[in-house]
Amino acid sequence: MNTSSDKSDMALFWGCFIALITTSYAFISRMILCGGDFINDFGLDKVAVGELQGAGIWPFGMSIILFSLFIDRIGYKTAMVFSFVSYLAYTALAIAAYSSIQGVTGDALAAAQAKGVKLLTWGSIILGLGNGAVEAYINPVVATIFRKDKVKWLNILHAGWPAGLVLGGLCTIALASNADWRITLGLILVPAIIFFVMLIGAKFPKSEREQAGIGYVDMLKELGVFGAFVGFGLVVAELGRVFSWPQALSWTLTLLIVGAFAVITKSFGRIILAILIIIMMPLATAEIGTDGWISSLMEEPMKAAGHHPAWVLVYTSAIMMVLRFFAGSIVHRISPLGLLAGCSLLAIIGLTWLSKTNGAGMLVIFTAATLYAVGKTFFWPTMLGVTSEQCPKGGALTLNAMGGIGMLAVGILGFPFIGFLQESSATAKLQSSNPAIYETVTVQKNYLLGAYKAIDPVKSAAITETADAEAIKTATTTGQFSALGKMAIFPAFMLICYLGLILYFRSRGGYKPVNLSDQNH
Repeated sequence: MNTSSDKSDMALFWGCFIALITTSYAFISRMILCGGDFINDFGLDKVAVGELQGAGIWPFGMSIILFSLFIDRIGYKTAMVFSFVSYLAYTALAIAAYSSIQGVTGDALAAAQAKGVKLLTWGSIILGLGNGAVEAYINPVVATIFRKDKVKWLNILHAGWPAGLVLGGLCTIALASNADWRITLGLILVPAIIFFVMLIGAKFPKSEREQAGIGYVDMLKELGVFGAFVGFGLVVAELGRVFSWPQALSWTLTLLIVGAFAVITKSFGRIILAILIIIMMPLATAEIGTDGWISSLMEEPMKAAGHHPAWVLVYTSAIMMVLRFFAGSIVHRISPLGLLAGCSLLAIIGLTWLSKTNGAGMLVIFTAATLYAVGKTFFWPTMLGVTSEQCPKGGALTLNAMGGIGMLAVGILGFPFIGFLQESSATAKLQSSNPAIYETVTVQKNYLLGAYKAIDPVKSAAITETADAEAIKTATTTGQFSALGKMAIFPAFMLICYLGLILYFRSRGGYKPVNLSDQNH
């Protein structure tokens, strides 16, 4: 059996770590460019920016889940090579997009910009698939080679994500005055080449499931009908959104997939896994969904102080990176579920405090955000660790399905709900402070979970009276902070669930990882 002292295992681990750095650098550098240089160079409006941003995100979550169905068959190395080729293709397409508009003026510019956007879109889709492939192989590889200490090593592995964000932020700051964004984007090839060189000659292990002789159908049974409904239902829903399928088609495809799972597995799935899946959706929203929101609240104080806004990203990501290296010693004292419960409590306090910092100085906002950042640090990798420890028969499928469900849930459900909280808080404030302007600038809108009132930006821009315009601005800002307090409902729900799981395991003698080698099959 491989151990943590085995040099080949450690080389494999650090190759996976650098692959994750590549993933997060690619993610953040593209998001930053979408918000700046791409707008100017390609004449993008906000809708087009959103579509381009989404093109790199929706393939990410889907490919994690889809790869996990057959990654044991094709091999982890094949997935690694696919991800590397994806980074090469993305870089080539992005450079081609840059070249397509150079020196073009007049009437030909619009056509050149449209071509460039198309190249960037396809590049982003390929990048998303490559990023998902990385997640699909690094998680089961690390869970296999460190099967006796999964939570610790998955946390250390996922320190690679904030490490890539730190690098992306520092590169953005350093190259802020450079108009040639090919350099910022092209730097992705540095970690990509490093992990490829490290891993191409490495011997990847067979999964823990395969080594234990667990069959493919038994793996599917762990996920079962419930996991298939949530995981593949989200995949189909996202495809339907992207390609504008009728909702009836999405439901039909989902039910066909779930029906196939029911026939093949005859299993609802592990109850513990179903509970973890339910927790993972608000967890992803609490972690990923609020990140950009909190950063945007801190950007104005940063600008007022004369600092680059990207320092916010560097600061919070550095906290996560450092702390994840110390997850092992914490888990050995309080157990993975104890860590998750404690982090949920810190996130509740941090979000509640942030909601009360409207008008406060940069130091107060940063202090509250620091508390929240510490709270969310261990959420994602520890949940993957618990999943792998409690459902090892599910192998790559259950482990990666958890990550994919989190990514897709925050995109399909989380982000719209966050927007709803923000808009509803802002309109409620405006209605109480200035009912006349409320009636003038608000519009009725609908989203997945129902109808809501929103402040229309076009109508708001037409308001010329200073007092009325100030009332709208105040309501919007107040609504942002107020909604952060309401976001605390997600870690509060998680805390209740974790406390329940702690009591459940305590009634069974305490939390213990499931060891496949100790079971008869």
